Amino acid sequence: MNHAEKIIIVDDDNIVLSTLKMLMELEGFKDVEYFDDPQKALDYLNDVQPALILSDFMMPQMNGIQFLSKVKELYPDASMILLTGYADKENAIKAINDVGIYKYIEKPWDNADLIMNIRNGLERSNLISELQQKISELSAAKAELERYNHSLEDLVKEKAAHLVESNSKLSTIINYCADGIILLSKEGVILQANPAFENITGLGEKYIINRQLKDFFSEQTKEIEKLSEEKEVLISGLEIKNCINDKNIPVEINFAPVFSEEVSYYVGVVRNVSAQKEMDRLRDDFIATLTHDLRTPLLAAIQTLQFFLDGSLGTLDKRQSTLLDTMKKSNEDMLGLVNALLEVYKYESGKLNLCITDFSLDIFLNECLSQVEPLAKKKDITISLSCAEPVCIHADKKELRRVIMNLCGNALNHTKNGGYVKISAHVNSENAIVISVEDNGSGIPRCDIPKLFKRFSQGTSQKRSAGTGLGLYLSRQIIEAHGGKIWAESELSKGSTFSVLIPDAIVDSKKTTTLG
Repeated sequence: MNHAEKIIIVDDDNIVLSTLKMLMELEGFKDVEYFDDPQKALDYLNDVQPALILSDFMMPQMNGIQFLSKVKELYPDASMILLTGYADKENAIKAINDVGIYKYIEKPWDNADLIMNIRNGLERSNLISELQQKISELSAAKAELERYNHSLEDLVKEKAAHLVESNSKLSTIINYCADGIILLSKEGVILQANPAFENITGLGEKYIINRQLKDFFSEQTKEIEKLSEEKEVLISGLEIKNCINDKNIPVEINFAPVFSEEVSYYVGVVRNVSAQKEMDRLRDDFIATLTHDLRTPLLAAIQTLQFFLDGSLGTLDKRQSTLLDTMKKSNEDMLGLVNALLEVYKYESGKLNLCITDFSLDIFLNECLSQVEPLAKKKDITISLSCAEPVCIHADKKELRRVIMNLCGNALNHTKNGGYVKISAHVNSENAIVISVEDNGSGIPRCDIPKLFKRFSQGTSQKRSAGTGLGLYLSRQIIEAHGGKIWAESELSKGSTFSVLIPDAIVDSKKTTTLG
């Protein structure tokens, strides 16, 4: 028990005060003040807060009830004990009801009972004090919570207004965007569409929502299945049928995933590329017309220069012959570029039809080898051919020859004197023909490999080629026209390997002895 709490004892009888003082000291109470005059006690209490007041009832200046009533006004939570004689019991009960004293004890008292009531009174005061402190803390917390609640309400209103404004701006952007915008489920179902997409399809929103996106394509495509990869996907080469004018509109669709713990969506931006396609067509037609018209004067110039060089138009000295030969080679290079541009145009426009024939692969590759052997010997490069087994294939022999010759020519040009070039062919596990051209030349940086088969790609970032930049691009077009693919593997300073794969090209290995 902590006896540090302030105790006030008031009794006009000094003998009683002495007795109480001795009892309190024996029980270990230290912070106790004794008064024989209730007025003096009140004056003292103006500056000191007590935890417990023990007062006699019958005192000449003022009785105990009057004294405790005034103390109650100062310290309503202090515990009060009234000492009274047996005859005063009714007044004591009245004091309990009117003043709200904690206990009354009859004289003569039992010391043990008195000490127990004093200790209980102190504990009561402490509990009331702690309770008041908790109430104050709760009141402060409530006030703070109310302030926070008001602040939160203002913040919510502000955020809600900002959200409404943002949604309004976003809706305006979506509704007036020139590109179609759709919200797609992971299963490919359209959940929302903007007016631009409605214009592309020629349908109203109610005829679009909850339908599969693939239902709007003019042809079935498996590209939409890429949406399961959970990353951005660009799908091109698609056409959407417009239900109003019955025309197929070429589009590109860029999908971006929007994932959360509960749902998964894709936002698709559908771009009408009709104008772009028309511009590409006009550009390609212009190039085709221009290059076609250039062929006639170039051929005429080459033939005229040849007449000079072979002496048909008179004898030339050495200096004249060298100059005219240089002019002839320049015109031939220009004619080669014109022819390459025409071939590229034919493949891109779909106007070139492959001439598929059956021929022996090993005989065909030996013919290609014999054509590049002079250049290999000139650079002291070892060139070899390896065929796993003789097979007969069906393909466009002329176009395939163009690819192999281009790969071999590139390998020889980028291999130093004394190096090697290996041509190999085999049938893979999927029964497709794979032809590879390997060299130990300078190699290609890894970052440049994806650019090799693009139009007008010349050399690498380290070294620029003097060619047209159309050879590998045209080779890719030829192989893809066969339904195959072409790729490159390379390591700097160690060489490169270019490979082509043609599926479903094998005819019958028994025919190889008769086909050439």
